[in-house]
Amino acid sequence: MALSKLDNLYRQVILDHSSHPHHHGSLAKADQAVEMNNPTCGDVIHLELAVEDGIITGIAFDGSGCSISTASASMMTDAVLGKSVTEAEELITAFSELVQGNETPKEEELGEAAVLSGVAKFPARIKCATLAWKALGQAVESNGVAETGHLHQPEDSDHV
Repeated sequence: MALSKLDNLYRQVILDHSSHPHHHGSLAKADQAVEMNNPTCGDVIHLELAVEDGIITGIAFDGSGCSISTASASMMTDAVLGKSVTEAEELITAFSELVQGNETPKEEELGEAAVLSGVAKFPARIKCATLAWKALGQAVESNGVAETGHLHQPEDSDHV
């Protein structure tokens, strides 16, 4: 019975973030912008970052996607806002490990995004959950250059 209540709580958190995403829209001044899509299901994200002295001071996303993709983007923005780029990169790695079913010492730092650990049971949904995180990874590596990309490159089609 307790597991059912926990599952319901997780579903509610995902539905809340999907219906009322945090940091949705655009920034007045962005240092980095990345657009990425998941050609498998059609999810699209446009992510903007403002970074000052190595700290993420602003983040916003727009696009269209399923509830898992939108909720994950919303949770990701909450988790990394105010963090250093290095800390954000560590959280990107931790989130990827988490949704693949691996334990991570950074789980608590992921905040509500940790509820997406259940996605590991549904391999087709892992790509939905990681889209925003992959976009963030590309943004922090791009050194301010706006980029467009796909979640999966042809040579990496079997990996998340």
